[in-house]
Amino acid sequence: MVAIRLLPENDTTNGWSAVLPPRTPRPPLVATITADWAIIGAGYAGLAAARRLAEHRPGDSVIVLEAGAAGEGAQGRNAGFAIDLPHNVTSSLAELEESARYKRLYRAAIDHLDETIRTHGIACDWSRDGRYHAAVSERAVQSVLKPLVAELSRSGGEHRWVDRRALADEIGTDYYTAAVFTPGGYLVNPAALSRGLADTLPGNVTLCENTPVVRFEPGVPSRLVTPKGEVKARQVVIAVNGFADRFGYFRHRLLSFAAHASLTRPLSVAEIAKLKGRARWGLTPANAFAGITMRRTADNRILVRQNVSFRPDLRASDEERARVALHHKRLFDQRFHELSDVTIAHTWTGYICLSRNGAPGFGEVAPGVWASVCQNAVGMTKGTIGGLLLADKALGVRNPLIEDIEAVSGPAWIPPRPALDIGVRARFAFELWRSRAEA
Repeated sequence: MVAIRLLPENDTTNGWSAVLPPRTPRPPLVATITADWAIIGAGYAGLAAARRLAEHRPGDSVIVLEAGAAGEGAQGRNAGFAIDLPHNVTSSLAELEESARYKRLYRAAIDHLDETIRTHGIACDWSRDGRYHAAVSERAVQSVLKPLVAELSRSGGEHRWVDRRALADEIGTDYYTAAVFTPGGYLVNPAALSRGLADTLPGNVTLCENTPVVRFEPGVPSRLVTPKGEVKARQVVIAVNGFADRFGYFRHRLLSFAAHASLTRPLSVAEIAKLKGRARWGLTPANAFAGITMRRTADNRILVRQNVSFRPDLRASDEERARVALHHKRLFDQRFHELSDVTIAHTWTGYICLSRNGAPGFGEVAPGVWASVCQNAVGMTKGTIGGLLLADKALGVRNPLIEDIEAVSGPAWIPPRPALDIGVRARFAFELWRSRAEA
């Protein structure tokens, strides 16, 4: 038996949700029930697993237990990129070594999301706008962008080199030295997408929101206790990302980081006229820890995401967000001098789960207990394909992509705290120092 003492704490600051109409969450669990499948977590992995299980087994009962509300956790707080190609978060280019596998996995996830969005008419600003992967310094051009171009050229991946002048014409700022544009990725409001995926689940899936699991007893069946109810399930899927170690799995293998993001107010007609470039675009930095992720959204806001920090307690304060908002405003002004009157409207915190070797946690972790966690900051596509393939594997459905995800799975061991804190903060400080020119 495991008592879950650290639960998600999602505030109301999420800008992606703030620009949407209000939504009424599904009722919490208030009874003792039995189910064929219990899924813990309604993020991308959990919802994908629920949908696939229900499609394969329409006669099975599937219950999804979500600690908060759909779209209000990490799944609705990311920058809204559905990435289709190998992607580096730090200066490591490890994903390029498994380029073919990652491309197959990512593109299968995007195909699934695209079909689901179209089938159910999910309004989430889903658009194939591609992505600029950009560098500020010449060092990052040589160490990150050039190897990326070499791999894309070798594998036949569609891409375009964009120099400073051309990039300024396309996104409205000459702050960056160069970028690699790849057209296959999508941009989206992640909170709207998460809500839509939750609200269109098959009929044999029951979603219970505001229903955290506070005690877990794995077995046959497993027992999941919530504040006002209980589930006994033949099979369990753990899809809680950085909280997985609280359930007793992947201990000393998961690292949790806080990432802060801001959205500006909508640009005025006059401000839009000043801003050259495309009406919608997304840019990821050569180093996501030091650099700035940016987007121009469908409603003419600019997103800025930076200020990533090691956060094993999975908590951030309003005071911290206020400081971050000021910092994001300075970053915005550096890039868009002519828009200095534009204010920050929303600043929020989301949490990402990383492993030391960039590998996810995937597979059967105990008899009748399955897990798909640790998406390493590419949650929309890695989480989606992880959930789909986990369902296939649990049901014995043949899918050649299972071999791909298993080949890149297995989070590496990390030391216990407090040695972990010292090591991670030292490594993180070095990463920031080495890539400081990307800020």
